[in-house]
Amino acid sequence: MSERQVSPFQLAICAEMVFQELPFIERVERIHAAGFAVEIWDWTQKDIDSLVATGATFTSMTGYIEGNLLDDPQIERLLSTAEQSIPVAKKLRCPSLNLHGTGLGEGGIPVAPVENVTGAMWIKAYQTLCRIAELGEKHQQIFVLENLNTAVDHPGCPFARAEDTLTLVAAVNSPWLKMNLDLYHAQIGEGNLIELVQRAAPWIGEIQVADVPGRKEPGTGEIFYPAVARALQATGYRGVVGMEAWASGDSEEAMSRFRQAFSL
Repeated sequence: MSERQVSPFQLAICAEMVFQELPFIERVERIHAAGFAVEIWDWTQKDIDSLVATGATFTSMTGYIEGNLLDDPQIERLLSTAEQSIPVAKKLRCPSLNLHGTGLGEGGIPVAPVENVTGAMWIKAYQTLCRIAELGEKHQQIFVLENLNTAVDHPGCPFARAEDTLTLVAAVNSPWLKMNLDLYHAQIGEGNLIELVQRAAPWIGEIQVADVPGRKEPGTGEIFYPAVARALQATGYRGVVGMEAWASGDSEEAMSRFRQAFSL
């Protein structure tokens, strides 16, 4: 890669998926030392003070513990645990709190899978996300709604497609609720990534990437990420692009491939 190539985006690495032979804090330190920001999942399983002490920049973390968008008791649990997540995000100076269409259990399987999404469910999800946006505004904290795929990783997850998350986020129309557009999931579920990036651009709060098949780093599968990166840059996006991918081999090499794919 030419030394003159730089990324117009803030590049981040999900610490859950690389350097898996190391303790979690050491993973964060390695990612930070390589010049990347860091993404984490469940904050309740982390030593937050130790994470702060690494000096790393954190760009995304899971923004709830339990709950979903659809069932009244679970909606209240979602809102309650989202509010609990906010002080942790503030401590880590983490700008984005990540949400899904429903709570995810072991292996990413929905706690309460949904076979058919009804019109009433769409209305309930919209109302819940309006309340999430109000919570975000109250605390000056952005929430992002992530698209997932149901064919491989998250069967039974409602509102999983990028088209679904885009529709909901656009309907709420708040600066405190944006999309986490995961292009790995979108490639499996929908494809046509460049056109998707262009349509979703006004609502994107974060981009996540991995290649297909295998959910490994860019350059290991069918997605030509340099073209996607150019299209994303052309929309004016300059925010976070996070590699949420397993390393196909050496984690340092995987991070280098990611940086190269998103350096223009």
